[in-house]
Amino acid sequence: MNYKFFVGSETPQNHPIPGREKEMIRGHSGGWMFDAGIWQTLRRCLLIGTAQRTYYADKQELTGTFVDVLLSAIAQNPERVAGEIVYASDGRAINNSAPILALVLLSAGETPEAKRAFLEIFPQVVRTGSHFYEWLNYTKSLRGFGKVIREAGTSWLSREDVKGLAYQFLKYQQRHGFSNRDALRLFHVQPPTSEHDLLFEWATKGWEILPERAPSEALSQIWWYEWLKRNPDRTHEAIAKGHLTHEMAAPVGKMDEKAWQLLFNEMPIGALLRNLGSLTQLRILRGDKPANLKRVKGNLNNVKHLRKGRIHPIDVLKALKTYQSGGKVGRSQKSWTPVPQIVDILEKALELSFDAIAPTGKVFLHAVDISGSMSSYTVSSVNLSCCEVATTMALATAKAEENYAIRGFSTQFIDLGIHRKDSFSDAIAKARKHNFGGTDASVAYDWAIRKKFKADVICFWTDSESWAGRRHPSQALAEYRRRVNPDVKAVYITLAPYNISLVDPNDPNSWDIAGFDPGTPRLIQMLATGEL
Repeated sequence: MNYKFFVGSETPQNHPIPGREKEMIRGHSGGWMFDAGIWQTLRRCLLIGTAQRTYYADKQELTGTFVDVLLSAIAQNPERVAGEIVYASDGRAINNSAPILALVLLSAGETPEAKRAFLEIFPQVVRTGSHFYEWLNYTKSLRGFGKVIREAGTSWLSREDVKGLAYQFLKYQQRHGFSNRDALRLFHVQPPTSEHDLLFEWATKGWEILPERAPSEALSQIWWYEWLKRNPDRTHEAIAKGHLTHEMAAPVGKMDEKAWQLLFNEMPIGALLRNLGSLTQLRILRGDKPANLKRVKGNLNNVKHLRKGRIHPIDVLKALKTYQSGGKVGRSQKSWTPVPQIVDILEKALELSFDAIAPTGKVFLHAVDISGSMSSYTVSSVNLSCCEVATTMALATAKAEENYAIRGFSTQFIDLGIHRKDSFSDAIAKARKHNFGGTDASVAYDWAIRKKFKADVICFWTDSESWAGRRHPSQALAEYRRRVNPDVKAVYITLAPYNISLVDPNDPNSWDIAGFDPGTPRLIQMLATGEL
């Protein structure tokens, strides 16, 4: 995978760098930056998504840019686009919506190579029933159900793993305006086996009369769900013997504390992370229930479990912010008193959700963008600001090293008082106090020159809309190299889905990285040591 992207600097007083006019474009803020190029912009859009507005652009404008870039990339190299979609979908994007949208547009590519690439990656991207119905929704809106769509849909619905398909049918009976019955009728799927036939019959007609026992092992979970609908007073038995999830049991059973305890005992890691508040409100998670707390810790503080569950750091950060609020933020209608041990577990889970390697011994200067635009851009339903995400990612990278400084820039470069032993919650609170003002990334270099701070790597965590100040960041970097450290490497981690960058494309020791990637700390360390 090629992680190197040459991107560009930014302009003072809204003028491009003299002699570099043809290489530069105006950002949404009106300042001049270098063009990030379609491949870097594509990766940003896939990882970050365009469902939320930013300070400088609304979501319609951002999505329009994403679609334009995607169509250009598909025309150039559909196989590479397919690789980028899979890369983002494999737990690196903050959610799977942008990769699914890109998948739909790839299927509409005019060349046989585009359609072949679409079919090859389809099962890697559309993994759950929810993904499948989201894909159907985008497909209906953007292109219609042609031959290649019917081939992909039919293949997904007639997969060999009947038990896995039954699980998806039961867990996601309808989403995004489609139901199981709608999908089967749309694609006219012929059941390849007798078990498929029984499953399809249940999905389209239901069971008016419950069989005495499950027709097959593959349909056992469905049988217990139907049994529970007819025997809601025996919810505990259905959950224990049928291994039902909360999506299956809660709508039809009589739920009490014991029922939720049984669900908790087998709850998948993603559901566990999303339901910590509810489980606390239901008294499943309490300080006097150490066995339950141990199970939460065993799941959320285990790197292998986090990776297998494709748990993104933003998911953990959302959970942490929501849980600490006691239900005051997010979509929950419930309230609870946070259990301190759960907060500690989430703090550790957030650190573990990032990829990092052993300390490199290099000196890192982290410049966190704390300008006003970083507070106005939110990336989730719990109103995580871009500044909060930037602070989290900078701290996660600093925690992997021993030699570092973390400061914040707007039109000044200030000490945020953040240290590697801080909790993420404390670090975010410190940054939030200073989250206002214009944007001038060059002030970080100015400070480092004045202080003769000899960094091996200078990392900028920003939306890259640097428009204020007397010179471009690339010009300030050139002076820093002349006066302090000629070998310094500059890394700009862009946290908004824009097509701009602060990296001079002629600078071989500056990099632009698409933000929100869990592997960012490890990538920065590898750049520091020359492994990339």
